[in-house]
Amino acid sequence: MEYIIVVLIALFIIVYRKNDGTDSFYNFVKKQFNAVYKRYAPYSYQTISAKMKDLKQEYTIKDYTIQVVAIGGLAGAIAYLYFYSLILVIVYAGIAIAFIPYLAYLRSKRIYSEYIFEQIQVYTTNVIMEFNTTQSFVKSLEGVRDSGIVEDPVLEDIKTMINMSYQNGTIDESIEYFNQKYPYYMVKNMHQLFLQITKEGAKDSGEALENMSMDIDALVEGVYRDQMDRKQFHTKFITFALVLFLLVLVMQVLLGKNSYLELLELWYVHIILHAIIIINCYFLLTGEKYYNDDVGVE
Repeated sequence: MEYIIVVLIALFIIVYRKNDGTDSFYNFVKKQFNAVYKRYAPYSYQTISAKMKDLKQEYTIKDYTIQVVAIGGLAGAIAYLYFYSLILVIVYAGIAIAFIPYLAYLRSKRIYSEYIFEQIQVYTTNVIMEFNTTQSFVKSLEGVRDSGIVEDPVLEDIKTMINMSYQNGTIDESIEYFNQKYPYYMVKNMHQLFLQITKEGAKDSGEALENMSMDIDALVEGVYRDQMDRKQFHTKFITFALVLFLLVLVMQVLLGKNSYLELLELWYVHIILHAIIIINCYFLLTGEKYYNDDVGVE
């Protein structure tokens, strides 16, 4: 066991000395992760990662350090509580730390999804307002484009819609394009209304647009309420998941520590304990994924 610890410390010192300073070591590790992600990760991850930088929501060295210490330390403590083995402490702490990039990705997806939803809310509300003045869907898009209130990637897709509308002489394909990129009810319902107004030549669309604005407000309110519910669920869920891990402590109190250590000498007890940890971790990761799922896609 001592030899393993010495080897790990030696490897760390070698890598650290080759990359002088904490920042250099962090940048070295980050560069290696980015190289792997750029090669294997989907385009969506690269888009999200770039937007996190723009929004200044990307994890800093301090954030990653805190997560490594907290998650790795917690995993190691749980492993020691279950097995009283320093080797398994290192193994489980290492596995837990390896999941930090995945947890960071889930967080980035949630923040990106919330950002896109806010942009879509701005898009739909302002297109309706512009239409009340211009009485033209394409002119409304141009007004929103030039207003500076919408940012990429939604802004770039609005420009694409405008170009498609002028090239095709109709708004049908541009609307279909945007609906596929952003499958929100508010987007589909608003676009359907504009298709009806454009094709049927409705003269008085004010009331229909006002009703649409009210529907959008109701949808937005529902989404933000769902966000608050998710945050409350997340806090309770994490607490419940940690309690599940600590049930083994109750068992040790009931059996007595000496009796528990005798049970650890049985190979199938180890299998059962490993299975309990794996199932609890899967349950925890599933909950984290649910909490960070897309926001506003009804």
